[in-house]
Amino acid sequence: MAAASASRFSPLLRWMGITLVVLLLLQMLGVVILWDWNEEPFRQLVVERLITQSPMALVGLVLMFVSSRLEDDSEARTPLLWTVCIISGLLAVLLTASLPVSFGGDQIMQQQSEQQLAAKKGQLEMARQQSKDPALLQQLVKQAESTGQIPPGATDAQKLQSARTFVDRQLDQLESQVKQAEQTAKIALGQRRFANSGGAIVLIVAFTILCLGSVL
Repeated sequence: MAAASASRFSPLLRWMGITLVVLLLLQMLGVVILWDWNEEPFRQLVVERLITQSPMALVGLVLMFVSSRLEDDSEARTPLLWTVCIISGLLAVLLTASLPVSFGGDQIMQQQSEQQLAAKKGQLEMARQQSKDPALLQQLVKQAESTGQIPPGATDAQKLQSARTFVDRQLDQLESQVKQAEQTAKIALGQRRFANSGGAIVLIVAFTILCLGSVL
């Protein structure tokens, strides 16, 4: 009775699994149709799409595997199991081939982040050097006087102190922006390494196990 009840769910599981695998195919076709493998952004897009959408196909293949076992719990290798084996093996191979591209993207992203941070730090250092220029302080004092930000009766020392406070506030903002950009770059790079490169390795292992388990 329980076997008959379980077998009724088998077609549903099978078609749900097939649907998820087809969805992966459609997602990849939407990118591959614009084929331009010589361009690095295109390679990264293909690899990222493959890695992020493969878990959906993994779930679909598992559903197909379970469906086959519900219909026939013997050791026979059904056509559905061979289909699971072939697709799992193919995805494992594709993900393995994508690893060099993914690692290369990690390095490119790290280099770009380092260049951007170096530029921001250079701007901060230049601003610090300029803030020591007395001519700059005098210019700021004149601008503040013309806009009424400094009271008419303020002494020269008070005027210079107001200009120095303004410069220090600007430097603090620049330094905060540099720290924020550095933190954002670390988070983005870490997410890419763990979600893309690390996720691809985990998926390779999962697809390989499913491929072997469906026919052994």
